[in-house]
Amino acid sequence: MTPRPDDPRMQLYTKISIALVLGVVAGLVANLLGIAWLSAFLIAIRQVGDAWIDLITMVVIPLVVASLIVGTASLGDITRVGRVGGKTVAFYLTTTAIAVTIGLILSNIFLQGAAMSPEALEGLRGQYIVEGEDRVRMAQEAPGLVEVLRGIIPRNPIQALADFDMLQIIFFSIFTGAALSVLPASKRDPVLKFFDGINEAAMVMIHWIMKLAPYAVFALIGAVIAEFGADVLGGLLIYSLVVVLGLLLHLGITYTSAMRFLAGFSPLAFLRRIRGVQLVAFSTSSSNATLPLTMETAEEELGISREVSSFVLPLGATINMDGTALYQAVATMFIAQVLVGDLSLTTQFGIVLTATLASIGAAGVPSAGIIILIVVLQQALPPTVDPAAGIALILGVDRILDMCRTTLNVTGDLVAAAVVARWEGEDLPSLKRRERPVEPAA
Repeated sequence: MTPRPDDPRMQLYTKISIALVLGVVAGLVANLLGIAWLSAFLIAIRQVGDAWIDLITMVVIPLVVASLIVGTASLGDITRVGRVGGKTVAFYLTTTAIAVTIGLILSNIFLQGAAMSPEALEGLRGQYIVEGEDRVRMAQEAPGLVEVLRGIIPRNPIQALADFDMLQIIFFSIFTGAALSVLPASKRDPVLKFFDGINEAAMVMIHWIMKLAPYAVFALIGAVIAEFGADVLGGLLIYSLVVVLGLLLHLGITYTSAMRFLAGFSPLAFLRRIRGVQLVAFSTSSSNATLPLTMETAEEELGISREVSSFVLPLGATINMDGTALYQAVATMFIAQVLVGDLSLTTQFGIVLTATLASIGAAGVPSAGIIILIVVLQQALPPTVDPAAGIALILGVDRILDMCRTTLNVTGDLVAAAVVARWEGEDLPSLKRRERPVEPAA
């Protein structure tokens, strides 16, 4: 018997999927039919979705700090911390470079001759140029790569917590966990029990908050579609399709291969177990907001140990931006085609390096990829070309693409956790084929 939508046995990802579809339908009806009151209602209830994001973001810092301290200290041998960390960073940087390369290959195939008519170009610039200039100013105020790496060490850990500076928080938590790991058990265990209690309390809060996820997803998606409608879904179609195709190829080739040959498990089984995380990532466009559910899924659905998941996943939410890096490659090539023409192979190689390195420390929040994109554009485009003009070309479709690339980012975090767990000798029984239970005869 098929469960009803209000059936408590219905899985959370099913409820979220239904809410997602209903939100898209409601938004399209309001936008395409010009129903003003429905559009106003959907845009107004977006506050429900934003409040839900605030709720789940509230849990991120206590969860990350507690899980990293406990996870790092639980690794025992301090050399294992360095080994696991090295494997994690190497995996993330490798897959990011592959993602950028896929984006460039697709751009060279599909975006050749993508120049727009002067009328269309002027229209896009006129519509988004002010916002584009604002994003450029934000990028100019943001620290460069050297400053980011130098700034990993917090001078004031309390300030880092207050500012939501994830790299500094991760560094301090790992450093504290490593220090605890060398203390005598009599001094270490009480501290670890305290942080383990915080971690468990955070997990309980996540369960409560996720019960509201379907309503939040409806509010978030409905508001986006009601506000932008066909402009978001149909504008700049070729560019958008190339980005989405690249994301799918990276998922279908890079991540599938990693799960099959590095983790040793069925990619389909993996994807079935993480679909709830993907739906939340798509709806929120935020790796940080999705992190609590990502960590819970890694442990409960994939069978990854807390020691590995609590180390790999917070790090991934900060430095693993495969979807963002791929999008940056395609966006740079598209903007270059429109504004200046073809880019040389040397410049494209520079895009690979810049996009890979710039993804480190990218904020796991909506539209952070635009800020990083400006860094890539400044490296790839001639000095005479205004990056704001390029950003203005793609802002109209950025929200939907942001949702797609965030989904790939969190998927990559979970792939990395499974791979590193396997490299560390863990068995992942949840990813093995399960026998379907035989239902008793009626």
